[in-house]
Amino acid sequence: MTVEAESLLVERRDGVLRITLNRPDRLNAFNEAMSLALIAHLDEATFDDSCRVVLLTGAGRGFCAGQDLGDRDPASQEGPLDLGATIERCYNPIIKRIRDLDKPVVCAVNGVAAGAGVNLALACDMVFAAKSAKFIQAFSKIGLIPDSGGTFFLPQLLGEARAKGLALTGAPLTAEQAESWGMIWKAVDDDALMAEVDTQVQAFAQGPTVAYGLIKKAIQGAHGGDLTSQLEVERSGQRTAGRTPDYAEGVRAFLEKRPPVFKGTHAKGGRT
Repeated sequence: MTVEAESLLVERRDGVLRITLNRPDRLNAFNEAMSLALIAHLDEATFDDSCRVVLLTGAGRGFCAGQDLGDRDPASQEGPLDLGATIERCYNPIIKRIRDLDKPVVCAVNGVAAGAGVNLALACDMVFAAKSAKFIQAFSKIGLIPDSGGTFFLPQLLGEARAKGLALTGAPLTAEQAESWGMIWKAVDDDALMAEVDTQVQAFAQGPTVAYGLIKKAIQGAHGGDLTSQLEVERSGQRTAGRTPDYAEGVRAFLEKRPPVFKGTHAKGGRT
């Protein structure tokens, strides 16, 4: 079933929650309504056990142009404009929910991603991009700094020199260069993008969801840590994964030389 709203298209099918940013006339730039709607759907995904993977993409010729500047034009405001409040209310909750979600979030960048749109994509677990897409840290062009996790993700993915170069200049980065630099998972021919993304998403929807969530948590938490701490994270995560029905099924399937049929559930007794 597809639910059409003003700013999002949402489809739930076969374990996949597909969210399409739907302001194509504005290159899917965020206004407050779209931000709050996305937060609400990510909250639903958190507690919906039938949702095993989230796919995020954009309608039309762009993925997301970041903030709709017409919605935050200082000339139209009474008194000083507090962009920090906008970040706290609209953007930080989206990034935190994507990172905290205990299931994969796949992003299909179907066109230009600029400003917060870039960093929304980088918050996701796996990013596919059409080869025609470009990533633009456009903040400095209007006297701002990267937000939505940009100053966190960029140096981790690219190193300080490239992160500063992209942020200071606002120079566009092609999808193929982004793949080459390790910023995204894969650049794909435009006409093959959604077919390849759908194949991956369906695989995730049929996979060991608990293990995926544990992998995501462990890798995200490794930055800046030490080996001893990470070994403890692995020990704890492996204990949880080893108690799931999916581990038992995976071993049976391996021994019986057949594909596994994963249910994506926790051990009996609920989440751990």
